[in-house]
Amino acid sequence: MKELAVQIVRCVDDEHQPGWIECEFMDAESRIHTVVDKLPIFNLRPGLDLLDRDTEYPLPGGVACEILEAWRDPQGRELVRITIDRPWHVESTEKLSEFVVLARQLSEASTRRTGME
Repeated sequence: MKELAVQIVRCVDDEHQPGWIECEFMDAESRIHTVVDKLPIFNLRPGLDLLDRDTEYPLPGGVACEILEAWRDPQGRELVRITIDRPWHVESTEKLSEFVVLARQLSEASTRRTGME
């Protein structure tokens, strides 16, 4: 499984468990997409299991994704079309789940997930 790098930009709800956070990433066309979901959906660095409104943002994170297609564009960029719908049924605030991103934005997904070990 692959993981799309995201920036955690704020805590949306820290009064319920699990909390909800807002993340952003840029697609290959330089468009910013926002994802809001439960904290356990996102892969975080060790020690970041408890984010709240007082945490300093942005922070690096990742969301699991599946590669649907990969190619090199005329400018020589390695692009991938991904879905964040699988495996955790995640979508952007615009109800999008498929995106074209730069291949370098992906890494191997960590087996460590906050609250999903």
